[in-house]
Amino acid sequence: MNRARAVSRVSTLNSARDSAAGSTSGVARAPPSSAVQSLQSQLYVLFEHAVGYALFKVKEFEEVGMALPQVEKSVLDFNKFKSLVHLIAFFPFRTAVNALENMNCVTEGVVHDDLQTFLETNVPKSTKKSKVILGVGDSKLGMTVQESLGMSCQHTGVVPEVIRGVRLHFYKLVKGLTAVSSSKAQLGLGHSYSRSKVKFNVNRIDNMIIQSIALLDQLDKDINTFAMRVREWYSYHFPELVKIVPDNYTYAKTASLIKNRKDLNEDSLEALEEVVMDSAKAQAIIDAARASMGMDISPVDLINIEMFASRVISLVEYRKELMEYLKTKMHGIAPNLATLIGETAQAAVAALKKQKRKEKKKKKKEREAMENSTMDTTVDAEEEEESPPKKKKKKHAAVEDADEAVEPSCNGDADEEVKKPKKKKKKSKGE
Repeated sequence: MNRARAVSRVSTLNSARDSAAGSTSGVARAPPSSAVQSLQSQLYVLFEHAVGYALFKVKEFEEVGMALPQVEKSVLDFNKFKSLVHLIAFFPFRTAVNALENMNCVTEGVVHDDLQTFLETNVPKSTKKSKVILGVGDSKLGMTVQESLGMSCQHTGVVPEVIRGVRLHFYKLVKGLTAVSSSKAQLGLGHSYSRSKVKFNVNRIDNMIIQSIALLDQLDKDINTFAMRVREWYSYHFPELVKIVPDNYTYAKTASLIKNRKDLNEDSLEALEEVVMDSAKAQAIIDAARASMGMDISPVDLINIEMFASRVISLVEYRKELMEYLKTKMHGIAPNLATLIGETAQAAVAALKKQKRKEKKKKKKEREAMENSTMDTTVDAEEEEESPPKKKKKKHAAVEDADEAVEPSCNGDADEEVKKPKKKKKKSKGE
């Protein structure tokens, strides 16, 4: 009995194995590990730096994509990050101008000729067994690369983390590059890029001259206005001083020196001579102050007049300093022209040229706006002219339909239908 039970158990086990083998015979077997690896994607990352373009290959891309948190942690450690990426190629910029041109193209999403040559040379093409993906930091640039070069680009997933690590350890990954040289290149490119964006030219010295001559003109107007105000204000107290001292600057200095005319005496003659630079005028001022017909003035009014006169004096002195600055600038730029026509005239010519350039730009914009408006009006007029013939066509079609209705009237019935209206017309005439 025990032997029979053992035989039955063995037979049931064999039958279970046979059924399991039959059930798994229809399932496709997994391919070998080498085949799986051959189908894996290869990720290349493009990095734009102030010194040039760099291309990195991400090792074990599928595993890196699955372990994104581990990549984020390894970015800060150079040894761990170096095990993830490998430098494939580096293209240094030749000059600072070349670097600026490439950066302008990158920011605008345009593929520069240098970048196109660099990618075509170093990025392998995708095959049936392996797919090559190019990681970029800007989606606009990735779309342009994909359209122009036919490379599949990616800017999400693990790509931003890889670019972040490359940016942090770039000077360590590229041989011959130091942290100091890298920062200097970034600083220089940043300044030149900012200048190009705001349209600022460092080499244009005439900007300072144009601003100086504009300030000089404004100062002349302000000094004239303020000096006339001082004359009117102080003339209530000492009206005879206007005829004796006609110059604005000298008048302001004299008024601030005299203050109250009643305090003027022979002791003030030397101080007046230093201001007016003439002893006869100084004596005439003293004589006029004794027999002046002006009104008395309060100390508060005198303080205000003195303060305002001191402002006029300071403006005149600043104008003299500005004129000296303008002379040195003009002699430094064009000494021969400054000697021939003078510094002020040359500065005015420079300002006039700039004004003409602005007017030309303004006229050009107005002309373009006028052309656009005329184009719109002509299009509207053409549409209006084209619309009436459509109605005429409909009328012609109606006439043709009427003709078609009349043409079949070759039979007698049709002739009678045509003759009936004539009889009606005759009756109407007879009536």
